[in-house]
Amino acid sequence: MIFGRVKPLDAILATAEKKSLHRSLGAFQLTMLGIGAVIGTGIFVLTAEAAQKAGPGMMLSFVIAGFVCAVAALCYAEMAAMVPVSGSAYTYSYAVMGELIAWMVGWALILEYAVAAGAVSVGWSGYVVGLIEHTFHLDIPDLLTRGPFDGGMVNLPAMLIASLVTWLLVIGTKESATVNAILVLIKVSALTLFIVLSVPVMKMDGFHPFAPLGFSGISAAAASIFFAYVGFDAVSTAAEETKNPQRNMPIGLIGSLAICTIFYMLVAAGVIGTVGAQPVYSAAGEALAPGSAALSQQCAALAAAGTEAVTCSKEALAWTLREIGWPQIGNLLGLAAGLALPSVILMMMFGQTRIFFVMSRDGLLPAMFSKVHPTYKTPHVITILTGIFVALFAAFFPVGILADISNSGTLFAFAAVSIAVMVLRKTDAGRARPFRTPAINITAPIAIAGCMYLFWSLGVETKLMFVGWAAVGLIVYFAYSRSRSHVGRGVVDVAEDDAGIPPQPVPPLPGAPTPGGKDA
Repeated sequence: MIFGRVKPLDAILATAEKKSLHRSLGAFQLTMLGIGAVIGTGIFVLTAEAAQKAGPGMMLSFVIAGFVCAVAALCYAEMAAMVPVSGSAYTYSYAVMGELIAWMVGWALILEYAVAAGAVSVGWSGYVVGLIEHTFHLDIPDLLTRGPFDGGMVNLPAMLIASLVTWLLVIGTKESATVNAILVLIKVSALTLFIVLSVPVMKMDGFHPFAPLGFSGISAAAASIFFAYVGFDAVSTAAEETKNPQRNMPIGLIGSLAICTIFYMLVAAGVIGTVGAQPVYSAAGEALAPGSAALSQQCAALAAAGTEAVTCSKEALAWTLREIGWPQIGNLLGLAAGLALPSVILMMMFGQTRIFFVMSRDGLLPAMFSKVHPTYKTPHVITILTGIFVALFAAFFPVGILADISNSGTLFAFAAVSIAVMVLRKTDAGRARPFRTPAINITAPIAIAGCMYLFWSLGVETKLMFVGWAAVGLIVYFAYSRSRSHVGRGVVDVAEDDAGIPPQPVPPLPGAPTPGGKDA
């Protein structure tokens, strides 16, 4: 039965209390983590990608993506406050729609976070390499700074930053979150300076034609730029490490949404109004695909003719400032991006390791993945394993491909939570809800429809990749996870061997013995 093996909410909460991560995050740190995850790649890197797909119409793309995220985040806020444990959409789905759906959601989140972290690592590499080249007048070989799809061999700077972030996460969430807060302040300051310098000199001519590729281009750009909003999902995975989560989780989710959306709109307007954002076309008059070899060749031809476009830049905001007469400020913004983008990588990997942690704790993945470091109190085994994969993604794939693949997993998870919050209102209406999603019968269906619309707007290759990943997930589930699931075996939790965590089995499913062999 597809909706079988539901894990009771009471059991989920008891499990978390028994084998818990250290609670160290407050509302301010959660908001900083959210901003760190959201204001990053979408502004610093994917602005050029969105411009190539939609032209100035990317302003509307930001609105569409932000709106879908807003309604989904309201659903997330209710679930995150109600179920303050690691696992995010995976945990919520387990409590509402059963183990198979929960497994598929968790599998999609694995795709989302690991690939997203790789994408931001590539974006970071672009800014740092550009900064070094402009500051020291060097020409760093593309072979060492771009992957095979981009005309290089391996992206070494991207591998380096992924490894550094892995180390930060292994030594502890508190230390990681503190570093993240500093980086967020640098990032917001740099973007504020960009807005101050670019918005006052905007010219309305840059906004015409507004939608050169029609509404389909705007939709495609919205599907890509949605990548920048996955921070909300990642923040909800930190619930188990949050002090007073019933109060702090909604503040962290909704507070970071409001701040980030304002920045998106102002920065995008500054780019369009100063240097323009029209797509680059082939000689035959066709708009070229972002990240393609054809676009790279056309951009090289434009550069040789002295007419570069923002859509060709791998450091769009720094390039814009240089073009409007602020070369040194442009370099400083490049430096800020180089310092700040790691905060996004950190947030993505933070979410990824916590998803693995809770899936392992439920028996769906090997127990070694939920092993907690005795000193740092972090799931170090899976953190290191995740770091290796992120570094490989970053080394060999371009940012656009990685971002779109990540979005497919994100949209699936967002839709699942929106469904879960509606179902739970019916099946568990009496449970305390510190935060209630307003107008749930309107908000949740809009969120579901919005996620489906953006998913459909992704490229065909991306959608096929997601289907393939889902198929592999089903094979893993039926070959390994289903037979080892604690819920499927009638055990909601198992006693830990770790001497630092005393065995305290929670009540099992009705009619099943406890792990200690006693009757419920």
